[in-house]
Amino acid sequence: MKEFDKLLEIMNKLRNPEKGCHWDNEQTHKSLIPHMIEEVYEISDAITQENFESLKEELGDLFLHIIFQAKIAEQEENFTIKDVLEKVNEKMIQRHPHIFGDVKVKNSKDVEHNWEKIKKEEKNHRKSILEGLPKSLPALIKARRIQNKAATVGFDWDNVNKIFSKLKEEIGEFEEEYKVHNQKKMSDEMGDILFAIVNIARKLQIDSELALNNSIKKFIKRFEFIEKKLKKNIFSAGLDEMENLWQEAKKKDVSE
Repeated sequence: MKEFDKLLEIMNKLRNPEKGCHWDNEQTHKSLIPHMIEEVYEISDAITQENFESLKEELGDLFLHIIFQAKIAEQEENFTIKDVLEKVNEKMIQRHPHIFGDVKVKNSKDVEHNWEKIKKEEKNHRKSILEGLPKSLPALIKARRIQNKAATVGFDWDNVNKIFSKLKEEIGEFEEEYKVHNQKKMSDEMGDILFAIVNIARKLQIDSELALNNSIKKFIKRFEFIEKKLKKNIFSAGLDEMENLWQEAKKKDVSE
C-alpha cells in the first residue's frame, strides 16, 4: 500500500541521524510511552463521542507511534516493522483455528475459551491464565479482563442474581468494618464491593469504565450548573441550597 510505504519513508527521514528532526532523533522507546498512552485515550474519546473524523485522525496518530517504535527497534537492531507484522499475522491465524483450521465453535464463548487455551500454550512460562495483563491497566478494566479470563474455564456465576446477593454480602461486611473503624479492612471490603459491581456490569454487558466516566461527566455538568446559578456565592451557599439546585439540574436533565 503506497500510503503505508509513504509513512515509512517519512519516519526514515525523521530518524535520519544527520538530516532528521532533532526531537524525533532524541526519542527512545520509554520516552514515547506517555505520548502513546495519550493517543489511546484520545481514540477512546473519539469512539465514545462517535466522532469518526476525529477517530480517523487519532488512529493515524497511534499508527505513527507503532511505526516510530518499530523504527527505533530497527536502528537498535532488535526487530523491524516487517517482524511486527509477521508476528501478528501468525498470532491471528494460530488463535482462530475455527477460521483458518478445522476447529468447530458454537458461539463467541467458545472462541474466547479457545483463545485463552491457545494463549496459555503459547505462553507456557506463565503459571496462570490470569497473567499477562499490564500492571498499569485501569483497575475497572483490569477487573473485567480478569473476570473474563476466569470465565473462559467456567469459573463464573451462572446467574447475575447471585452476584447481587454477593454484592449485598460485601456491603454488609464493609458496614461491619466501618462500625469498628478498621481502615485496612474497610479498604479491602470496598475493593470487594467494586469487584462485584464490575462483575454485575460484565454479566449485563455494561462497560463499567465507560459507565463511570459517563457518571463523572454528568456530575461535572450538574455541578457546573450549580456554579453558574450561584456564581461567587457558591462559597457561602449551604448544602441545602446546592442540593436544591442539583435537583433542578437533574429535572432539566443537565448531563451533556
